[in-house]
Amino acid sequence: MDLTPRQIAYAVLAVVGFAATWYFNLKFIEESGGVFSVSEFVAASYANSASSSIANDIGVACLAFLVWSFAEARRLGMRYWWTYPVLTFAVAFAVAYPLFLFVRERKMAEIH
Repeated sequence: MDLTPRQIAYAVLAVVGFAATWYFNLKFIEESGGVFSVSEFVAASYANSASSSIANDIGVACLAFLVWSFAEARRLGMRYWWTYPVLTFAVAFAVAYPLFLFVRERKMAEIH
């Protein structure tokens, strides 16, 4: 099956989401003495009003995505839904969301 322009866009966004977040995650680990502390990471994301707004914005969007993606995966018969919450928290929402959309587009093309 050939990739549609939308599928390509979602795949590219997943890769960009990985690169854009993990560059800074690795910088954070380096600045933290080579360890990743979830509590320090969360505290740093609330360093000022702007970062707090973005942290809350992404948090709410993540929760909405997880609720919707669970229902959508069930509706379409997508397997391995559990990988998206794992990716959301272990890698980045910016990876999990476009990757889910990519797989969803592939599944919808398969069905139709």
